[in-house]
Amino acid sequence: MKNNSLISKVTLWVLLAIGIIISAMVFLGGNEAVGLEVAGDELAVPKFTNLFLNWNYILLCLAILVTLIFVVIGFCRQWKADKKKAMFSLCVLIAFVLLFVICWFLGSPEKIQIIGYEGTDNQGFWAQLSDMMMYASYALVCGVIIAIIYGAIRSLTLKK
Repeated sequence: MKNNSLISKVTLWVLLAIGIIISAMVFLGGNEAVGLEVAGDELAVPKFTNLFLNWNYILLCLAILVTLIFVVIGFCRQWKADKKKAMFSLCVLIAFVLLFVICWFLGSPEKIQIIGYEGTDNQGFWAQLSDMMMYASYALVCGVIIAIIYGAIRSLTLKK
């Protein structure tokens, strides 16, 4: 068990160090001359923006992968111990998937107007994905607020 803790700590510190180094490179590494003007001002783009974005994509994929692995392992362990609780966990997972599917269909594939951007990554699939993420974020924030209020009310009523 101590070995797993050491591995977790080392992994955390290595990822944190890489993130700090890349962030410093973005903020202290200067700007590229891109020749774009936005509202009369020249657009300044940090030199290491692509590296920063790619690092964030890697972290996002790692987070999703680790989360899915722990969900599957937790479900299997819970299935052996208590099938009813395991089915409840599965229902929660299905609710999250359903939330993202509904948010996907609420999103629009129409072109997003971005000042100074002429590419095609702001329409179709990517525009709809952006909308899905925003709608899902709104729904999840509302769910958190409702859970906090419910928890506060429940704790007050249980004390009496």
